[in-house]
Amino acid sequence: MACSLLLAALGSAALLTSGAEKPTPHIRVACVGDSITAGSGIMNSAMAYPAQLGRLLGEPWQVQNFGVNGATLLKHGDKPYDQQKAYTAALDSKPDVLLLMLGTNDSKPQNWVHKEDFAADCSALLDAFRKVNPRIRIYVCLPVPAFPGNYNIRDEVIRNEILPVLRIVAQEKQVPIIDCYAALNGKSDLFPDKVHPNAEGAGVIAETVAYALTGKKPAPASAAK
Repeated sequence: MACSLLLAALGSAALLTSGAEKPTPHIRVACVGDSITAGSGIMNSAMAYPAQLGRLLGEPWQVQNFGVNGATLLKHGDKPYDQQKAYTAALDSKPDVLLLMLGTNDSKPQNWVHKEDFAADCSALLDAFRKVNPRIRIYVCLPVPAFPGNYNIRDEVIRNEILPVLRIVAQEKQVPIIDCYAALNGKSDLFPDKVHPNAEGAGVIAETVAYALTGKKPAPASAAK
């Protein structure tokens, strides 16, 4: 049902061809995030969560990975996402769907000192994508847990401070949440370095997101392949 509604909303984007044929419009999906989106620690890039998501969804979905290692949502973080080339590329793609999963690196002490700006910076990022496509469908993906952390990333900050703020922003912006934290909570065996999910963990993210987008339980993402 969700997929049908989204296709209907995007139907005006279809280009007419000669004859009576009307091709199904592509649904451009931008996966914006940090190293977890980029697929850090996964040897085969085809097993990063956006790639697995693309295979689960199939046509007419077109999923692109705009993840940046170390990126923060905070504009005053040590590597702000909105100052990276991937941010410009994501905006230029004028996506129909935005999957935003940032916040993990913001939990680092040197970044979270700017926590008062987190909600405003998140809102600004969402607004930027709405500006390039007013009809965009936005989903705030809650970042995955850390077990309990590494590289100065702190799960207690993610769980107790970052997730609540993201929920508030999503409510204010009237956009749905995809709870990737809950999907992987308690599955420390899928996090070899305590922060980054392996291919199987990325598959769990892909399955969780695919279900949120389509309303249909997908066949398991084949992380073992």
